[in-house]
Amino acid sequence: MLEQSLITHCAPTLAGLKTAGLFCFSYTSESMLQAELRRCRLALGNKGVRIRVLRRHRGRALLYVYRPAKLRQDFQKPGVAPFLQRMGYALQPEIALGQLEQRLARRPGCPHEIGLFLGYPPEDVAGFMTHQGKHCKCVGCWKVYGDEQTARNIFEKYEMCSKIYSRQWQQGKSIEQLTVAG
Repeated sequence: MLEQSLITHCAPTLAGLKTAGLFCFSYTSESMLQAELRRCRLALGNKGVRIRVLRRHRGRALLYVYRPAKLRQDFQKPGVAPFLQRMGYALQPEIALGQLEQRLARRPGCPHEIGLFLGYPPEDVAGFMTHQGKHCKCVGCWKVYGDEQTARNIFEKYEMCSKIYSRQWQQGKSIEQLTVAG
């Protein structure tokens, strides 16, 4: 059940194209959620992919599926560290994820800077915050305020990856087989 959601929502992350994915997963009991997480973590852990529960609420878990190595690289990109520091985050990814988790627990919705944890360009995250989600150049996985053509190319690559992964999943490939080591 969780595997299907991972394929649907996180194929580019599983393929090593994207830093992270984020989605809500419905569960009927805590033991069911833990069993699903344990099974998927075992399949993905040796491939360099982690799953973290950022929030639980009324039978829904907000799952963050990520590649720690790529997140560390993202934190080193120009403009990211100062942005995170201004927002009150530590520059160590695991500590910053803990801080993000605390922010999510304190308020409904997602803080806009979550885009930096998903590998979105800092100029697009800042543009979204400045323009309150309006006046973007285009929309795909995120709203684009910076380099439109590069973003469109990325969106196209992510969409193709998702289609391929969905097809391969339906043909019987396992989540472990579909996840690229990295």
